[in-house]
Parts: sequence; C-alpha cells; structure tokens
Amino acid sequence: MRVLLVEDDPMIGDAIHGALKDASYAADWVKDGQTALTTLGCQHYDLVLLDLGLPGKDGLEVLASLRAKDNPVPLLIITARDGLDDRLRGLDGGADDYVSKPFQMAELLARMRAVLRRKGGTAAPVIGNGLVSLDPATKEASVNGGSPLQLSNREFSLLQALLVRPGAILSRSELEDRIYGWGEEVESNAVEYLIYVLRRKLGSEVIKNVRGIGWMVSKSA
Repeated sequence: MRVLLVEDDPMIGDAIHGALKDASYAADWVKDGQTALTTLGCQHYDLVLLDLGLPGKDGLEVLASLRAKDNPVPLLIITARDGLDDRLRGLDGGADDYVSKPFQMAELLARMRAVLRRKGGTAAPVIGNGLVSLDPATKEASVNGGSPLQLSNREFSLLQALLVRPGAILSRSELEDRIYGWGEEVESNAVEYLIYVLRRKLGSEVIKNVRGIGWMVSKSA
C-alpha cells in the first residue's frame, strides 16, 4: 500500500513517516498543501494522511480540491485542531476519519486499516481469496486455513497488493510502486525474488505468473 503523508512539522512528520515504513507502507512525505495536490495529480496513492495546519494552502482546502476533482482516495485527517467545528468540516468535506494529535501510532495504523477495509467493501479484518488469507494487523498469511506464517514487510506488501485486487494482473512496475517509497533503492530482480520467497513459504499455487505481463492471485472461489 502506498501512503502520502502531508505534514509540515518536521519532528512529527519524521516520526510518522518512519512508523509507516516500519508498518510495511510505501510512504512518501510532503510538507505543504500545494505540493500534496501536485503529487496526488501524478501519483496513485491508496491512502492520504493530511494535517490541517499547513503553510499556504491548508488541509481543508486540499481536501476540498481533491473531492471537487472527484478524487476518491481514502483520506484521514491528522491534526491538533480538535474542536467540533473542525471535525465536522473535515468529515463533511469528504474525509474518511479524523484523528486528533497527540495520538498513539498503533491507533492511527488501526484506523488506517479500518478505512482501507471500508473502501475495499469489506468489514472483515483479514483479506483473502479463498486459498490464501492475510492479516494486515499481524502480517501473517495462511493457506487453506493452515498455520499462520510470518511475512517480512516487503513480502507482506507484495502479497497485499495482489490480494486487494484478486484476478487482476499487476506488472513489475505496479508492484514496485506499492512496495517502495521515494528514495528507496529498487533492485532489478526485487519483485521476482519476493515472489520466489512467498512461493517457498506459501506454495507455488498462491501467486500465478502471466508470462510477459506480470503476476496475479486467483479471484475468490
């Protein structure tokens, strides 16, 4: 999952950015509203974390601009503005959730998972396709209801990218886009190696190779 963090406070931004990467998100960080809109205009994101008190164009203006362009990206407001009017303006303006600072990172991550589940049309905390299931909270996968197996951050990110779109073929570049954030070095065979490791752990039938195009997992039975 690729996340855009929009936060101008360097200490808070650095802490959240690091925690997102530790939690297996491909996280990019910008520090003002206009840069956020420019970035969202040219890069796909699965979720946005948006501060309100931004220099120049503030967070509510960014939110209004996104929704005016029918951009449906899931969005959580993270801000020190905890007044009722601000919360109502954010939620009524199209935000999917509102988290007041200070917060525990564990709570923010849980709220992110909840928003992504709702946007994906499921209430279940575990995603799957009838063969393999994946728990985003623990990064554990299981096949045919067997014992859960712990995945590394990037193994988890790759399998999650495939499982949220079962039946869809994702190319190498599409998978890299969901695994790596800005400035992270991508080795030429990184995707192939991760798929090799996942097949060793979960079985060769879990991820299918579509020669010359990419990889996929089967649709739910």
